[in-house]
Amino acid sequence: MATAQTPIHSGFGAATTAAEAVRGRDLTGKVAIVTGGYAGMGLEITKALTSAGATVVVPARDHQKAEQALASVERVELEALDLMDAASVDGFADRFLASGRALHLLVNNAGIMYSPLIRDARGNESQFSTNHLGHFQLAVRLWPALLRAGGARVVSVSSRGHLFAGVDLDDPNFETRAYDRRIAYGQSKSANALCAVALDARGAPNGIRAFSLHPGGVITDLTRYMSAEEIRASGFVDAEGRPVIDPARNMKTAEQGAATAVWCATSPQLDGLGGVYCENCDIAAAFPADSTEMLGVRPWAMDPQLADRLWTLSERLTSASLG
Repeated sequence: MATAQTPIHSGFGAATTAAEAVRGRDLTGKVAIVTGGYAGMGLEITKALTSAGATVVVPARDHQKAEQALASVERVELEALDLMDAASVDGFADRFLASGRALHLLVNNAGIMYSPLIRDARGNESQFSTNHLGHFQLAVRLWPALLRAGGARVVSVSSRGHLFAGVDLDDPNFETRAYDRRIAYGQSKSANALCAVALDARGAPNGIRAFSLHPGGVITDLTRYMSAEEIRASGFVDAEGRPVIDPARNMKTAEQGAATAVWCATSPQLDGLGGVYCENCDIAAAFPADSTEMLGVRPWAMDPQLADRLWTLSERLTSASLG
């Protein structure tokens, strides 16, 4: 049975940090994978999980950068992974499965935003490929390890950007429509949310629960494809280019931005729940398609039928299947 997309009044809020979200949790003996877990919010997620005793595997494209960022963090293992490269995803999954370990937490955090039109080797648009298809393939390939945990969570970092667009199931890779990098980003974030719905429906009978989330607005390397003018126009930096921190207005530090992912991955408040979109360390409110609210989740990002259709499409595009 699907979880209601309704806030549970967790007691946390927009200013909660990752350390506060995991406080009191004992993750000793648990194994987590955090994609992009060496920079920005991903680094804060890694720190929070390891501080509670978990071992965190951090797959990275830039091994040197990851090694430097994680030098002082205990219980971290570095691995190689390029989410746009199907062979790289399979190779990483094969190596992890060969270890025989259970996977208790999979945090799909890595992503790109507003990139120009770039395609992977299979012809998939880069934001859809990196943000959704790579993580879909990773979760499906790691399914045996998630099952081995006897209770696992898969957490996907979506975004308020899902408000920009739903998933065009007929043309997800902009083969017949003009490319719009903002629409492409929104589509990939809607896909993250829908994938959590579909994954939870398939995993819940075996104790695998899935969540998606909006972390809040955080200035990180994710803005690499935005001009200085675009970033200033967003209101997330001041006249001197310094990040504006105001959680009540969705402007957060990396530690605050990481909190909801950590909460989704570890909170006992979510035991027995799944398939929902979260924000500010709570289940988000659902709003109609024409709502002017800037937070919450829209129908096209939580529809079970759309989620099933996306799952089928993703299987076809990645050749990865639970079957």
